[in-house]
Amino acid sequence: MNCIFVSDIHGNKAKFDTLFKIVESEKPDGVFIGGDLLPNQFSTEIVVEKFLDNEFFSKIGSIIKDCKRVKFFVIMGNDDPRIFEKVFIEKDKEGLINYVHFKTVRFRYLFVTGYSYVPPTPFQLKDWERYDVSRFTDVGNVSPEQGFRTVEIDPDEITYSTISKDLEKLSKNAPVEKTIFLFHSPPYRSMLDRAALDGKKIDNVPLDVHVGSVAIKRFIEKKQPFLTLHGHIHESARLSGNWMEKVGRTFSFSAAHDGPELALIRFDTEDLKNAKRELIHVDSLSS
Repeated sequence: MNCIFVSDIHGNKAKFDTLFKIVESEKPDGVFIGGDLLPNQFSTEIVVEKFLDNEFFSKIGSIIKDCKRVKFFVIMGNDDPRIFEKVFIEKDKEGLINYVHFKTVRFRYLFVTGYSYVPPTPFQLKDWERYDVSRFTDVGNVSPEQGFRTVEIDPDEITYSTISKDLEKLSKNAPVEKTIFLFHSPPYRSMLDRAALDGKKIDNVPLDVHVGSVAIKRFIEKKQPFLTLHGHIHESARLSGNWMEKVGRTFSFSAAHDGPELALIRFDTEDLKNAKRELIHVDSLSS
């Protein structure tokens, strides 16, 4: 199956226009959108809902009307206020998209599982943050129990839930070796989680330049899923020189990018090793 993967578009209309024109032209079997897709988190509710209606769901609807074979798999990211999750859930129920956070759906002979949570970050919005493998917050980060949220969550869930425990549950939904995992966070200490923190310190303590999830890293090493898709760390491919890595049998791709172009990954589920990443200048294709 031919697929397209993008992430971290952050409400950029030109990038979405370019993406949907490519999807409309190529008609891939699957389109994977890995979170951080909404405009700035401080945008008004009217602005975000208008954006989703005009620039996202209406475009997807037109594509599906023309070619029902194209499937869209979507998660939110740590910069997407969870108050808007209800809209994605509604569109999932309508059959427009597959909103796959914390659930598994069939994708022909494979499965897709989504997971939005990331380990603690320095940012204040905590809707999509979890402790990783323990109640540890690295130097420079704000714990999930601080910051603010746009929806109410049980305090016990905030305090005691971990990405590690969540992945153990999700791994039981379908055969892991036949599942594409759509993550927002990359795995820790990988080619995909390299942040621009070189030489930076807080209270004379050096900051870790790797900011991905230990739990996701261990999950990949132990469970060997079919494929994992990631975003979140925009500069990682530029700093590490790699947007793809392989651990055992598992390929992992990152579509995050810190330039003005749309970073688009094309892959064939029958030939993952030949996946390609293209940086597309949006002005040449967008209206």
